[in-house]
Amino acid sequence: MAIDRSTPSLSKDGLALLKGSIPFVGLTGGIGSGKSAVSAELSKLGAGVVDTDLIAHQITAPNGAAIPLIQKQFGPDFVNSEGALMRDKMRSLVFSDPEARKALENITHPLIREETILQAKRLLASDAPYIVFVVPLLLESGNWQPLLDYLVVVDCSEEMQIERVMQRSNLSRNEVEKILKAQSSRLERLAKADMVIENQSSLENLKTEVAKLHQKILQIQEDRLSSS
Repeated sequence: MAIDRSTPSLSKDGLALLKGSIPFVGLTGGIGSGKSAVSAELSKLGAGVVDTDLIAHQITAPNGAAIPLIQKQFGPDFVNSEGALMRDKMRSLVFSDPEARKALENITHPLIREETILQAKRLLASDAPYIVFVVPLLLESGNWQPLLDYLVVVDCSEEMQIERVMQRSNLSRNEVEKILKAQSSRLERLAKADMVIENQSSLENLKTEVAKLHQKILQIQEDRLSSS
C-alpha cells in the first residue's frame, strides 16, 4: 500500500543538524521501479541505508507503534486479527478521502521521522561511508532535497512498473494506475536526478550500475575531504 512515505519536517531539528560529515544520498523512484533492489546492493557495498518505506511498514505491522493510534482514529475495522493495518481497506479510504489521508499522515509521519533520524544517527556513529535515504515520495514531500548531497532516481518504463506491482502485490491494473497518478511523473523525477539507475533489464546489469554509483559517491566524499 502506498501510504505515508515522505517523512516530513526533517530539516529543522533532525537531519539538517546531522548533515556534513558524510554524503547524504536520496534514492527514489516510482512504485515498482526497483528501489529496494538498488538499496540492497548499495548496502552490500558498505553504504548505510535508511528505508522510510520499510519503516512505514514496520510501524503498521502487528504491534507496530502506529497501530493503537490508527485504531483510535479509524476504528477497529482497519486493524486485522493479528494487530496489523488492513492495508487494502486503508488504501481505498485514503485514495477517496483527502481528510482521511491527512489524518493517517498525522499519525505515521512523526513516527517515521523519529525512526529515520534515529537510524541516521546510528549510521553516522558507524563506519558507513555515506547514508542512502530510500524515500518513494521524496520529490512530493518538498522537504528532502535541501538535506541531500546527491539524488538518485531508479527508473523503468511505466508499463514495467505496473506489471511488477501487479505481480508482487496482487493489485489490479486500475489500482496500480491510481497509485502512479498520486506520484510525481517519470519525467519530473528524471529532471531532478543527479544520477539515474536504469532498471529495465537484468539483475547483473543493475549491479553494474549500482557499483558505478557507489564509486561516484565515494569520490564525492574524497573530494569533500581533500578540499576541507
